[in-house]
Amino acid sequence: MAGHSKWANTKHRKAAVDAKRAKINARYIKQIEVAARNGGADIDGNPALALAVQKGKKESVPNDNIDRAIKRGAGLTGDTVEYEEITYEVRGPAGSALLVECLTDNRNRAAAEVRTAVTRAGGTVADPGSVAYMFQRKGVVTVAKTDGVTEDDVLAAVLEAGVEDLLEQDTNFEVQSEPADLHEVTKGLDEAGISYDSDEVAFVSDIKIDLELEDAKKFLRLHDALDDLDDVQNIHTNADLSAETLAALDAES
Repeated sequence: MAGHSKWANTKHRKAAVDAKRAKINARYIKQIEVAARNGGADIDGNPALALAVQKGKKESVPNDNIDRAIKRGAGLTGDTVEYEEITYEVRGPAGSALLVECLTDNRNRAAAEVRTAVTRAGGTVADPGSVAYMFQRKGVVTVAKTDGVTEDDVLAAVLEAGVEDLLEQDTNFEVQSEPADLHEVTKGLDEAGISYDSDEVAFVSDIKIDLELEDAKKFLRLHDALDDLDDVQNIHTNADLSAETLAALDAES
């Protein structure tokens, strides 16, 4: 999941993530398979595979599962892995927008499931290009605010890595870069001894839509309906929440 907005850290979202550990692991396995299929099984010579494996290990995907996924994706087991990447554009409540990235072995099934989930949750599947223009592809790393780690510390660690922006949020710092510079950003943080919560290539929007409580509830229903689909890999959004709305959501969790 992605979106880089404060609502992603609510108690509601954390509970959903904790309850879907197996599904999240399956998503990382699929990403590893695709990376191995596209670039081979050599992690050192396949940056996309190295990143997928790193993310899988960070999410506690078992090493045996990772090894099998690499071999399966690279065709070393005799199995064939054929996934298609599809992005759907969705409009949510109060002008919010979502980009839904899928990896699927059946385009027709994925399209039908996405459309059904969106319609039942009160959203609208948008025409191609009508939502995507609001987003830019970025490397995004989130660093939790902890005692002793300042904005200057984070900036110093990533300054030579091609960082484009450093945003301070309520509970973390968000480092944005070009997608190709993401590895250098995480390397700089590692060398500085600064831990980070997540690193990914994501779609980021400069147009933020602040949702009030009732619209936030509708948005979360839409997001959860999409997140439950097996083919959905990532959801990017421009939705955001005020501190007051976050508190109200948490109080109802």
